[in-house]
Parts: sequence; C-alpha cells; structure tokens
Amino acid sequence: MPDRSTTPGALHSAETDSDAIGKSANRKAGLRLIPLIGIGYGLAYIDRLNLSFASLKMNRDLHFSASVYGLGAGLFFIGYALFEIPSNLLLLRFGAKRWLARIMFTWGLLPRP
Repeated sequence: MPDRSTTPGALHSAETDSDAIGKSANRKAGLRLIPLIGIGYGLAYIDRLNLSFASLKMNRDLHFSASVYGLGAGLFFIGYALFEIPSNLLLLRFGAKRWLARIMFTWGLLPRP
C-alpha cells in the first residue's frame, strides 16, 4: 500500500491547506494591524499639527525666528533618533514589562518646573 503523504494528490492537498492557512493568517493580521497603524498615523499627524499651532504663539512670545524653532525641533529629533535604537535593543534584552516600568520610573524622578 503506497504512503499517502508521497502521492501527488496528497502533496497538492498539503500545499492548498498551507495556502489557505497563510491567507487566513494574513487576513487576521490585516484586520488587527491596519486599524492600529491607521490610528497611530492619525495621532502622529495630529501631534505634528498641534506642534505647528503651538509654534505660532511660542515663537511670538519667546521672540524665536522660524530658523531657531526649526533648529530646536531638529535637535530634538536627533536626540530621539540617537537614543531610540539603544532603547529598543535594551527592551529586547529586559522585556517590555520591565523596560516600560523603568521608563515610567525615570519620568517620575525628573524634576518638574
């Protein structure tokens, strides 16, 4: 009696099942991730919009030119980019629960103006 796993029909059936499972996984991931990515994109857009509105009054009150404000925003971004990669590597080493707790604790220790 031939082994069913080696017959051409069995191989085709296994490939079809694998394709169906892959499509199902992609559909489920898409249904869960696309809304989250969309919400994140929307919040990032609102954040940039709020920053531009805040700059109008802040630049006038602090007597900043547009180039000084742009330099400050650029320096903030460079600092963020420099520290983000090591932070993510440490997150992988210590785990999300411990690393986020450390971030919250550190923010709590910072003095308030």
